[in-house]
Amino acid sequence: MNAILAFAAALVSLRLAAELVRRLRRRGSRELAAWAAALAAYAVASAALAAGAAGGWHDATFRVYYLFGGLLTAPLLGVGSLLRAGFRAATPVGLVYSGLALGVALAMPLTHPVTGSSIPSAQDHLDVLPARALAIAGNSLGTLAVVAVALATIRKRPRGNVLILAGVAVAAAGSALTGLGEAGTSSFLAVAAALLYGGVVSPR
Repeated sequence: MNAILAFAAALVSLRLAAELVRRLRRRGSRELAAWAAALAAYAVASAALAAGAAGGWHDATFRVYYLFGGLLTAPLLGVGSLLRAGFRAATPVGLVYSGLALGVALAMPLTHPVTGSSIPSAQDHLDVLPARALAIAGNSLGTLAVVAVALATIRKRPRGNVLILAGVAVAAAGSALTGLGEAGTSSFLAVAAALLYGGVVSPR
């Protein structure tokens, strides 16, 4: 059941990312590209959860989950928000950060091999530098950008921005609550993805 729910969350996130890509091809907005990439990262992270639930966790599965779920999703959401607010410099910053995150995820040494059937804790397998520090910085700044832009423009887009803020809150709760397992975490990811998508495409 855990694997099924995680796989369902991956499909939901991937479907929403594909819809944003469709809108991107029609409108050509840079922020849609960043948000589509963020939801695609959600999808890959959920797929890693499904793989871990179905066949057990190992080093490669953990690296994929950490890269897309721990290092990329929130920063890419933040890049999209900054682009919507008119900060075009967010594009090169986001590209540089994404390349750095990819390099760190591939090269980061694991203090202990990843095994077992439950979601691995980063503290148990990674040193603070560089991987955990980069995740903390990227998630903090990405979330701050999303929240700040949403609050600053909430009068212009009350419904959309409330959905975005709710999506960020659900995603943060899913990451903060321990003991949820693959099923609980995947459920939070799917709900967060749906809320964020609704906020992005809402006309007001």
